Amino acid sequence: MRHLIRGILLCACLCLGACMGLGRTETTIPTALIAAPQATAQRVLVVVLPGRGDDLEGLRRSGIAEAIQGAWPEADVELVAMTMPYYFEGRMPQRLHSEVIEPARRRGYAGIWLAGASMGGMGTLLYERQYPGQLDGLVLMAPYLGDRGLIREIAAKGLKNWSPGAEPVAIDAGNYQREVWRDVQAWSGSGRSKRAWLAYGDADRLARAMPALRPALVADQVLVRPGGHAWVVWSPAAGEIFARIRAAR
Repeated sequence: MRHLIRGILLCACLCLGACMGLGRTETTIPTALIAAPQATAQRVLVVVLPGRGDDLEGLRRSGIAEAIQGAWPEADVELVAMTMPYYFEGRMPQRLHSEVIEPARRRGYAGIWLAGASMGGMGTLLYERQYPGQLDGLVLMAPYLGDRGLIREIAAKGLKNWSPGAEPVAIDAGNYQREVWRDVQAWSGSGRSKRAWLAYGDADRLARAMPALRPALVADQVLVRPGGHAWVVWSPAAGEIFARIRAAR
């Protein structure tokens, strides 16, 4: 897993731009809990993972918490500063599970959603792959989905007909992208597809990868909005998504 996450980090850096300083990890992942404006007995939580260039303060400024709670005022929002060093450390899904998701379950939340932007979108997929069914839903905001060659390969075959190849003995930096896509491929026609949402801008630099993912999702759970690779697109779109989720509940 350590080599896997390092591979993700390096590929994401190449795709999203030059790496910033990697920084360091903390003994406990920094988080900020924004309490629901309207508390209810049936408590729900939305956990938000940052993009490549965000830290906890960046998440606060992004408007994502306000957008979610504007749509769903009964929801707590937990901003999680799972920045690049946590991926590079090699234990990103495990630490998210043990330090954020499991403690939230113990606090008695009736529902937990995970939302991730850009590299945080890949983090969301990695968590779902390792802990399938642990979450009530996933919100992917312009997720990083892997290198262009693999995306072209999947798009040419179509996700349903694409073959990821023999399942490897171990996951590493050379095969992790295929294994994430292998898992996503299994969503089609299952209840897992109904729990996933996708939002991105029509001018997003990662938009070319999104059509390969869309067959795994319910069509009306994909939102394409004007704009690029930025929170000014993702936060309002997330508000729309969580308004729909609340209405369905």
